Amino acid sequence: MIRRQPVSATADHAEERTNPAARLGFQPEQVVQEIGYDDDVDQELREAIEEVIGGELMDEEYDDVADAVVLWFRDEDGDLTDVLVDATTYIEEGGSILLLTPKTGRDGYVEPSDISEAATTAGLSASKSVSVGKDWSGSRLVTPKGAKSKR
Repeated sequence: MIRRQPVSATADHAEERTNPAARLGFQPEQVVQEIGYDDDVDQELREAIEEVIGGELMDEEYDDVADAVVLWFRDEDGDLTDVLVDATTYIEEGGSILLLTPKTGRDGYVEPSDISEAATTAGLSASKSVSVGKDWSGSRLVTPKGAKSKR
């Protein structure tokens, strides 16, 4: 009798394809701070991130350094550059910001050129936008290597 063992590498790759949080680079045991939470956020994405990290998202009152920030931003939320600069103070060196903005045609939509300009001004590198839910697009923003070590 031959017993088949499940292959964990395949299961991990399957999770990356089905769980948007894994696809976005979140890792187990990361501390993730959430900024800009409101009634319109994608609850399924929030739950997927919490599942991957194995804990709850920290709210805006969290006063320690996080591994990553989830930033929900709508056009009416103020100056994106200022919000991004503030968000970089919350993350570890080498950490990332997942900037979530409403998709085209939704209330609060932010032009991709505005995201790119704000990210560059804030000293961040932006990835291309990806769909992360029915109403939201995400951009992963990272600090250039060594940028924070020069402070």
